[in-house]
Amino acid sequence: MSSFSVPQKNNVQALGTSSGNSSFSQHIRSSEFRPFPMDYKTLRELVRQGEGKHIEFKLKTNHPEKIVREIVAFANSGGGYLFIGVGDDRSIKGLKYADEDEYLLVRAIEKYCSPGIEYEIERIPIGEERDVLVFTILPSPKRPHYVLQPAEVTVATVKPSPKTPPQKSNKNASSSTNLVKKTYIRVADRSIQASWEMREILRRQDDDRNVKFQYGDKERKLMQHLDQHQSVTVADFASVAGISRNIASKTLVLLVLANVLDVHPDETVDRFTVHA
Repeated sequence: MSSFSVPQKNNVQALGTSSGNSSFSQHIRSSEFRPFPMDYKTLRELVRQGEGKHIEFKLKTNHPEKIVREIVAFANSGGGYLFIGVGDDRSIKGLKYADEDEYLLVRAIEKYCSPGIEYEIERIPIGEERDVLVFTILPSPKRPHYVLQPAEVTVATVKPSPKTPPQKSNKNASSSTNLVKKTYIRVADRSIQASWEMREILRRQDDDRNVKFQYGDKERKLMQHLDQHQSVTVADFASVAGISRNIASKTLVLLVLANVLDVHPDETVDRFTVHA
């Protein structure tokens, strides 16, 4: 069994378009997203590009508790622009009551995002007393960021026996609301929920310490599999190496941090490939 020590590099790239097939490591080197002063001309140029890794459109802030997912995804993925008052069809409609939309979203960011996210707000007049709100989410060193979402926990109701006297209904006893933490990342023009592996990579990728790993039997089987297949999942690796899913998961995370593998996050299942 051989032991290796690899200097850890930042695996995360930013602004511009990138295909959904590119790895998260290639697709997030945070130094590439450089916010610049916004005016109407710049706004139009960015909107013309369409939604992408660092650009998201929302017509209004009707559901701010859901829109914060985009903000968290940008903070976890190198930064980005959130335009409020722009449609998915790239039409610049603007907001008649921009103060109200700004208040609702700022309040949601403060309430649902953890840890706190650094961002800037600009208001771009587009005429006829309408404005576009531009939220610039800056690359964050505090990854991973989470969305605190309410989760309904339903308590099972036990049918009383004939000898049990009827009881008064209690709405609070039948269900309760807890907050759960969910992490989102940006992949192409979508914000998707991050897997445990992605959360660990986000948490550890800015660590300046060397990443040490041992090249043993399971790593050998992994590389043999990747010689025959383009990619591997956690479940694939656990199966071919005859190890637990937990060990497979931790090993793949370590190899991504050591720049031996790249990770390609997806809503269904993350895939890992040999580092390009």
